[in-house]
Amino acid sequence: MSGERTSRADYPVFMEIATRWQDNDVYGHLNNVVYYELLDTVVNRHLIEAGVLDPATSDQIGLVVESGCRYFASLAYPEVIDVGLRVAHIGNSSVRYEVGAFAKGSDTAAAEAFFVHVYVAAETRRPKPLPDDFRAVLTQLAVA
Repeated sequence: MSGERTSRADYPVFMEIATRWQDNDVYGHLNNVVYYELLDTVVNRHLIEAGVLDPATSDQIGLVVESGCRYFASLAYPEVIDVGLRVAHIGNSSVRYEVGAFAKGSDTAAAEAFFVHVYVAAETRRPKPLPDDFRAVLTQLAVA
């Protein structure tokens, strides 16, 4: 992610996610681990809805090999959050997903996170090239 905070225009796809009572920590805002759950949910939901991932039957799965998150403003239950998704890099078997979490009505991200997934054969856990249909879905999310 760049040094500057992202805006809504930086993400080609958005999903609404409702926060839950349990997401707040003792300080009254979303606990840091919740942002990683949001990222995982948005990435996998998009792939499932696009028809290129079925967690129960797919012969290829993504394993997280790197992640990070930067926090700029607090979000808290009972907010409904707009979560933007983009792809910053597509390799032979790896993908860097980036997500921005936005409060309703805000144009700048409250938090920005990334995951790097390496896609592997489900049985062997060895890297496997991305199939064409999967790559096509990722390309729609790609940003320069």
